Amino acid sequence: MTVDEESAGQRLDNFLLRQLKGVPKTHVYRIIRSGEVRINKGRASADTRVETGDQVRVPPVRLSERAVEKAEAMAAPHAPAREFPVLFEDEAVLAVDKPAGTAVHGGSGVSFGVIEQLRMARPQARFLELVHRLDRETSGILLLAKKRSALKALQDQFRERETGKTYLALVAGAWPLNKKVLDKPLHKYLLDDGERRVKVVARDDPDGMKSVTLVKVRNRSERYSLLEVTIKTGRTHQIRVHLASEGLPIVGDDKYGDFELNKALQKPAGGEGAVPLRRMFLHAWRLQFNHPATGERIELTCPLPPELARFAGQVLPDTEPS
Repeated sequence: MTVDEESAGQRLDNFLLRQLKGVPKTHVYRIIRSGEVRINKGRASADTRVETGDQVRVPPVRLSERAVEKAEAMAAPHAPAREFPVLFEDEAVLAVDKPAGTAVHGGSGVSFGVIEQLRMARPQARFLELVHRLDRETSGILLLAKKRSALKALQDQFRERETGKTYLALVAGAWPLNKKVLDKPLHKYLLDDGERRVKVVARDDPDGMKSVTLVKVRNRSERYSLLEVTIKTGRTHQIRVHLASEGLPIVGDDKYGDFELNKALQKPAGGEGAVPLRRMFLHAWRLQFNHPATGERIELTCPLPPELARFAGQVLPDTEPS
């Protein structure tokens, strides 16, 4: 099949899910992982972006009419309509406050995410696509495009590092005030069960991807530090791995964190009124970009969600909601 102009810029998995109506989502991801899906005769991953004129080859995926009807019936109710708090919206761009625990899109064991729920809530929308991603456990600013031209312009800005992305993260320990730049290559790998992980590698490692994180201390005590973390590169789990590599992991991080501490914080020992922490303390706080239509520099901020603001106020008394 040939990618048309209207489909350009989509992730490969989303493109195939729309083209292969009635084919179970699990099967679509299986043929991508196995390498049976080719773009211009080359292997591609689920997050590869397709472009106008690309030739996408897929193996035969025939289903009977009954199977198609069954698949469509099962798929129909899986994404409930849901709106999310709007931080900015006009005819080209939509920015929402994504809650922790919600994926940005379906796939890899997740039935649906923000994008599917928004599409259900806005059936009149002719176009709605994710510009970037946030980890499922991360809350905060998520940017979407309402026009194809806006999507391509914004993705180019992200790719060329013309955007500004700053997160608020709480780490266990007193972050050194002189530790402001983390320039450590990262490498993605898979565990035996297929789960994705990332690690810091040596500078001369051929598989290492250059990764730069800027850190500013917002508030700290002997036990905790609230950091403003700006990423200059957008690697998978970059903030989580970089901070953990310094021996000060993000509080509540279930992949790279202090698991004993995380468990203890879920049931705080402080009597009545003690605030528990049952999620990772990482929040996409500020986003800067050039408006794709006007060129105006836009700066959005999103305050800490209540559960994080309360916890920060408990362990860092001088902290106020952002």
